[in-house]
Amino acid sequence: MIEASRFWRDPALPFVEARRVGDGRQVCYAAHSHESFSIGVITGGRSSYLSGGQVHQVAAGSTVLMNPGVVHTCNPLEGQPWSYLMLFVDMPWLQAQGFVLPEAILSTSGTLYGRLLELFAVLFDPEAMDKQARLAAFFAALPGFLEGGVAVRAARHPRLEMAAAFIRAHRLDPLTVEDICAAAGLSRAYLIRAFGKRFGLSPHAYLLDQRVQHARARLRAGCPIAEVALEAGFADQAHLQRAFKRHLATTPGHYRQA
Repeated sequence: MIEASRFWRDPALPFVEARRVGDGRQVCYAAHSHESFSIGVITGGRSSYLSGGQVHQVAAGSTVLMNPGVVHTCNPLEGQPWSYLMLFVDMPWLQAQGFVLPEAILSTSGTLYGRLLELFAVLFDPEAMDKQARLAAFFAALPGFLEGGVAVRAARHPRLEMAAAFIRAHRLDPLTVEDICAAAGLSRAYLIRAFGKRFGLSPHAYLLDQRVQHARARLRAGCPIAEVALEAGFADQAHLQRAFKRHLATTPGHYRQA
């Protein structure tokens, strides 16, 4: 039987991480985002996929794509079994390859699905060689697989983008709504009403998501959980534990030990 959840990392490839989930009913997410580019395949069953304000039902053979910062969820349909594989790739490495972020959030291309399965097989194989070359080849070819995929173009609102950027820049500080409003030149009422429509999270939830992302990066580097909790702005380790599990459907301890 496939494990409910397992992370894969390789010290030789610090810019990439993968996750294999055998029972998606046990791995449910609150709305969240990633600092990395994320791409994955549904390998069994069906699930509900929210990205860019659009909800889709996805089934085995589907590929989902999440650009950095895009709020999304992917959860089971009324308890139905489903499984998937996800790949998280750091932007500096992708940019060094000349990769341009796609607009597509979903694809049903059988060719893309097959190529991703082959890539995951190589990554999870401890004896496989040339993993970095295989990754580079896949991302060089990816744009050609995405023609006809479902795409989302988010409308830009400069002051809301400014507010989000301010939160990202000060995510470890004790921010207040008033701080964000002052930095972006927005009223409190407008910020709270419009921010959620634009980003899918309230300003406070966006800040919490940013702190979880910071904690994830630090835990991936092997830092102690209690130290990371305080550094990331959480009251204590238990507070980090609750937020981390809601956003990433795993505990800090399980993630750190992967």
